[in-house]
Amino acid sequence: MKIKLTSLLWFAMILPSFSQIIVEKTLGERVFRSGETLTFRIHYSFITGGEATISTQETMLNEKMVFHSKLMGKTSGLTDKIYKVRDIYESFFDPDNNLPQKAIRNISEGNYRYYDEVAYYHDELYVESQRKGKVNVPQRTLDMVSVLFYVRRLDLGSLAFNDVISFNTYFSDEVFPFYIVYKGRETISIGSGKYKCLKFVPVVEPGRLFKKEDDMTIWFSDDNNKIPVSIKFDILVGSFRCDLVRSENLKYPLAAKIK
Repeated sequence: MKIKLTSLLWFAMILPSFSQIIVEKTLGERVFRSGETLTFRIHYSFITGGEATISTQETMLNEKMVFHSKLMGKTSGLTDKIYKVRDIYESFFDPDNNLPQKAIRNISEGNYRYYDEVAYYHDELYVESQRKGKVNVPQRTLDMVSVLFYVRRLDLGSLAFNDVISFNTYFSDEVFPFYIVYKGRETISIGSGKYKCLKFVPVVEPGRLFKKEDDMTIWFSDDNNKIPVSIKFDILVGSFRCDLVRSENLKYPLAAKIK
């Protein structure tokens, strides 16, 4: 089975059937700032196999100030020699409403290559993809990087257990609904320390990569930053985990980390 490394972080083939209530949420303050950088260590079972970074900078796009967020994933050590990965996902999104204006996906994994640029036209309800052309999309469609920053601006602390937040995303030439279920507060220990977190379970489709609908979990810091602290997913061929090892230039002190 050929597995795209950073795609496992984002691509889940989400199912829209729930017994829980889907809650409507509105954006709050922007809890991130230009210059923020998050670094993660990627583990496969007990093997450290790579690193991922998410960096964010203010920049200009079409004569408008936007946030440019870049997710880069790469293998390291023995894994890099066996199967070299250099993946980059980029999002240029509006600082006010977090809606993407442009997204770039640049994949290099072994001999596999994939590149696409997508422009978003939210008022007209379509995107323009270099690979697929014009594609109609629902209102407020996000890309798979901007959705992370969108979640961080929601009032996550007011959620009730099993509340569901939903989004529409455009990824890999298709529109996907994206659902995450709130599973309460939890303190977790990873290599960089112990953190108070808000736990979410994206609902994924069993069969292709996952055994169960709840085989992917994301923990966000339970403080004003709401940064991703750890992402874990159990797939058919093992268990992957991405753990925060370093955070730089956060807007607020990382109060969720327990000393």
